[in-house]
Amino acid sequence: MTTVSLGMPTPRSAPQVGPVALPSDRPATSGLVDTFGRVATDLRVSLTDRCNLRCTYCMPAEGLPALPKDSVMTREEIVRLVGIATRDLGVRQVRFTGGEPLLRRDLVDIVRDCGALPHRPELSLTTNAVGLESRAGALRDAGLDRVNVSLDTLDPDTFATLARRPFLERTLAGIDAAAAVFDLVKINAVLVRGVNLDHAADLLTWCLGHGFELRFIEQMPLDADHSWDRAAMVTAAEVRDQLGERFVLEPDEEPRDGAPAERFVVRARTGARDRLGRVGIIASVTEPFCADCRRTRLTAEGGVRDCLFAHSETDLLGPLRAGAGDDVLADLWRRAMWGKQAGHGMTDTGFGEGFTQPERTMSTIGG
Repeated sequence: MTTVSLGMPTPRSAPQVGPVALPSDRPATSGLVDTFGRVATDLRVSLTDRCNLRCTYCMPAEGLPALPKDSVMTREEIVRLVGIATRDLGVRQVRFTGGEPLLRRDLVDIVRDCGALPHRPELSLTTNAVGLESRAGALRDAGLDRVNVSLDTLDPDTFATLARRPFLERTLAGIDAAAAVFDLVKINAVLVRGVNLDHAADLLTWCLGHGFELRFIEQMPLDADHSWDRAAMVTAAEVRDQLGERFVLEPDEEPRDGAPAERFVVRARTGARDRLGRVGIIASVTEPFCADCRRTRLTAEGGVRDCLFAHSETDLLGPLRAGAGDDVLADLWRRAMWGKQAGHGMTDTGFGEGFTQPERTMSTIGG
């Protein structure tokens, strides 16, 4: 197994292409199981590290050095690895992420090829929707099942402050285009204290009115500046308090079933208390769901990550390019996930003794 430390990209060591020895105590199962009995069935694939926004909680204002083009997986390599994941490893859901995946010119082709695989997974996309207006229909026709759009505010000035780009109208146009062709559009929002915390209820009102499912996500320590501050982070409890001033939140009757978001039924606070829709809160820091995590990740460079906060990853792209067969690549993936830690090491009061912020940022990992 070739394991590479993280940080800025470095040349790959000589890849392993022969048989991979799996741990003797690993159960005789084809899936992506770890020592705690969790089975990964949800794959997140980063298609690029590039992005056309510079969100304050993700990237520095000047951006980050782009990966060399030849170090990024090609369309054919992505499809091959997704095929191995779905055919041999039990993956049922695949989400394409970035950076910003719409910056891949071959995105529609990637979706079409993955949608044509014999063991077709559910296909989704996480995007900032800048440019989605002209591509939503083609993505739907190619086989994309749903879209998650990042939108932190409806105020143009606040959007420009957070994203460092005045692209709110383009994002909203992309959302409208997605809503016209997809049955389900989810909105992801990060609240930043002193910037958009008081926008939470307005954003939920807007999503409910348009039939979108909103997810509030706690800001995670994956920023490029390493300036994340646990004390300044808006917590899930604060989000619930903010929303509770205008709505009644009730625990969702449907099981969570490994999903990262805790979902709530939203009802009006006055009158007949009609059911208005649902909202979710992803509390990765203060209310972690590591014990039921079912995700595995591929970076744009073809590295397996067993956790967003991992400090190492297992290279698949090097062995693939060196001629490794699907069985070897599958076993490398199985071995990588077998070593997954019990949790990320953070506690509800701050950093646990076992947590150190990864060098990799969210934009280079893929959500």
